[in-house]
Amino acid sequence: MGIDGVVLAAGLSSRFGRYKLTLDILGKTVIERCIEPMYDMCSSIIVVGGHNYDVLCHTLKPYGKVKLIFNENYTEGMFSSIKKGILKVQQDKFIITPGDYPIIKKETYLKLLSIDNDIVVPSYKNINGHPVLIKSCLINKIISGGYSSMREFINEHGFSNICTEDEGILLDIDTHEDYREIMKKF
Repeated sequence: MGIDGVVLAAGLSSRFGRYKLTLDILGKTVIERCIEPMYDMCSSIIVVGGHNYDVLCHTLKPYGKVKLIFNENYTEGMFSSIKKGILKVQQDKFIITPGDYPIIKKETYLKLLSIDNDIVVPSYKNINGHPVLIKSCLINKIISGGYSSMREFINEHGFSNICTEDEGILLDIDTHEDYREIMKKF
């Protein structure tokens, strides 16, 4: 039973004010920090790009398991990238996460994989976060079910929850303050 990763990296970074996925965190970019903890356990990592796609392609070129795809509808929001990305999943399960979560621990991914349910969501101090593990048999329901967001699908379908000690599941980079706070974690 294999796992694919789906990383959402098409956004405009509008709240941040400039492209945030190539910001430096101790010699690696935000997007590299996002994919590296899942890299060894995934058969492939599908990175869905849009805004600054060429920069993303250059940044991720050294990662052989990464398959970059372009979401021409990236301005329609994250769910359009989710739909685009999950269509490329070939394994039995997939892990999905936004590309601006750079400090999720490898142990969190392993903990998700230890649960054999349709959807598994991690939590930290009773707050749900990313990444989410989903069985691939649900892809058609996600795409054709009339949902407006992944959250809507997950809440309607139901999910298993695992408690973690990983604050990184809640820490994304939307603002300069978020970036400063994440840098303090290293």
